[in-house]
Amino acid sequence: MQLVGTIAEVRRELDARRAAGASVGLVPTMGYLHDGHGSLFRRARAECDVVAASIFVNPLQFGAHEDLSTYPRDLDRDRALAEREGVDLLLVPSVEEMYPTPILTSVSVAEIPDRLEGASRPGHFTGVATVVAKLLNVFGPDRAYFGDKDWQQIAVIRRMVHDLSFPVDIVACPTVREPDGLAMASRNAYLSAQERAVAPTVHRALAAGADAITAGERSPAAVEKVMAEVVATEPAFELDYAVAVDAATLAPVDPLAGDRG
Repeated sequence: MQLVGTIAEVRRELDARRAAGASVGLVPTMGYLHDGHGSLFRRARAECDVVAASIFVNPLQFGAHEDLSTYPRDLDRDRALAEREGVDLLLVPSVEEMYPTPILTSVSVAEIPDRLEGASRPGHFTGVATVVAKLLNVFGPDRAYFGDKDWQQIAVIRRMVHDLSFPVDIVACPTVREPDGLAMASRNAYLSAQERAVAPTVHRALAAGADAITAGERSPAAVEKVMAEVVATEPAFELDYAVAVDAATLAPVDPLAGDRG
């Protein structure tokens, strides 16, 4: 595996690979890797000739009082996991490499970020779209792989790619979970033992909502009530939102139609 720190190195290496006819798969990450990331690497390895990845904690997607300075980092462990999973090229740039001058250009997708997580984190998805657009331009991949745990992120990126005609397929991969159902996530490291014990309540609520849809329920209000009731069984939780919406736009839809997500 090649570990590089500059955009120029990425372009030089991948231009040569593409010239030889190789396809490129990209897995953008913020590091502190786990088997959820490993599943993305394995999917890319199965579908592409060259697997590239990035580790960059992007300051543009953090709010003023969020955890940019404390976001978990472990480059040695990350490097070992990426190499074990068959990553060919790993970019670990500095902030100065990614943003050498004050950034005056951003990518903003309308409407989709205004709901759900985006409503609580204004500007977050503009930061996400901007850095992903930059990484797609740097790597020039045929496919880019993301976990569907962050579904709103995928919806934003897919719309950006569609609207701006990026020549890349955005591949959403299934969420990888711990044995008790908790979705693997780098920020799980923040959980106390007590919080970790009750965290799978989120998965139980989502599963209950999905089961209601499978059983034929088409009222979003009814599905949302099922999920809220599961969350309410755990006193440690304060529900922010639990909704059934359109998968592409995240807009309300009534009655529900299509596949459960």
